[in-house]
Amino acid sequence: MEEQKVVQYGTTVIPFSLRRSDRSTLAITVQPDATVHVTAPLHAEWHKIESRVLKRGRWIRKQQQFFETFLPATPVRTYVSGETHLYLGKQYRLKILAGSSPSVKLKSGRLMVTAPDNANTDHVKQLLGAWYKQHAEKRFEKALRHAMPLFRKYPINLPEITVKRMQKRWGSCQPDGRIILNPEIIKAPSRCIDYVVIHELCHLVHHNHGSEFYRLHDKVMPDWRRWKEKLEKVMS
Repeated sequence: MEEQKVVQYGTTVIPFSLRRSDRSTLAITVQPDATVHVTAPLHAEWHKIESRVLKRGRWIRKQQQFFETFLPATPVRTYVSGETHLYLGKQYRLKILAGSSPSVKLKSGRLMVTAPDNANTDHVKQLLGAWYKQHAEKRFEKALRHAMPLFRKYPINLPEITVKRMQKRWGSCQPDGRIILNPEIIKAPSRCIDYVVIHELCHLVHHNHGSEFYRLHDKVMPDWRRWKEKLEKVMS
């Protein structure tokens, strides 16, 4: 039986699966999909396993970075009819139409973009970006309402959400209690969005990535590592 564990290596979080077996030594492997697997003796103490993983942290990150260079990247979008775009984890084919009233609609499995100059890909990109942001704001508010009851035992208030594009982060918790969320995550499955919101709410309770933070994260969303991994794969 495998357990999902995590260690904090500097500023980097290393999630890994832990399996115990009838062996005398501990083994660490990094798979081609960049996931980490640890096999430990049946009665190995957790602090010894954690210490060993941290000791190999530099090697683990080096292996992950090597394998990540071979993972498929999301194709560059050109905003022309026929290419696919993600929304809540599903692929939708883009259909661009000419029309006097600019609009974006999700209809019959397609993203229908109407623009006065339908050949202007920059305009199409702007229209689609605004549509994503509008839907992100609604979905983020819904995720927040559903998540707040999980934190009723903690002295935190309903935070204000700001939707803002960020280069390398899905979300951020500000010192004033605001939560900033990247509208790009509206392209990921709904539970990935829930994960990001819950992650930032955990930061309102614990302002770092220490052990107490992860204990709370595990308590309010036991399967969060699954959705974190899914988010990273979908949005890579």
